[in-house]
Amino acid sequence: MVMQISSASNYLGAQRLFTLVTGLWVGSIFTSAYLVAPTIFSTLTDRQVAGMVAGSIFRVEALISTIVCIALMVLANLLINRGLSHFRIIRWLLLGILLCALTALLIFIPWMNTLRDEALLQGMPVMLSPSAGLFSKLHGASSLVYLIQSALGLYLLWQLTKNHH
Repeated sequence: MVMQISSASNYLGAQRLFTLVTGLWVGSIFTSAYLVAPTIFSTLTDRQVAGMVAGSIFRVEALISTIVCIALMVLANLLINRGLSHFRIIRWLLLGILLCALTALLIFIPWMNTLRDEALLQGMPVMLSPSAGLFSKLHGASSLVYLIQSALGLYLLWQLTKNHH
């Protein structure tokens, strides 16, 4: 027990940096989805343009999430190897968030962009195109994945701020 407390205190700076980066990053996830995107849709009258802007923001957020997750997983592995076993659950949460981000980045966003581009080539917004039903289903599924990512992010912060003595 003394060894674990001593080990944990030796890496306090790394743990604080880990928590700070995670807090800023999870905050950006929430800001993008639950503040910026609704504001875009309530401000812009053209829903097609609003969707394109929001889609670009979500693409950048997914890319940031991918990079930050990988970096934090490397740091979590180092902390686990140094005896901070409570980072094992953190690593699993990061993996879940990474899978959500990669699903958005590699599947949902490109697929929805393709449907939107095809509709524009036909001279219509995607919601008036033959692909409107598929686009709506993809939007719903991607929203669910983002909600899961958000919940995992909150739980990750909860775990990071627990007292692990």
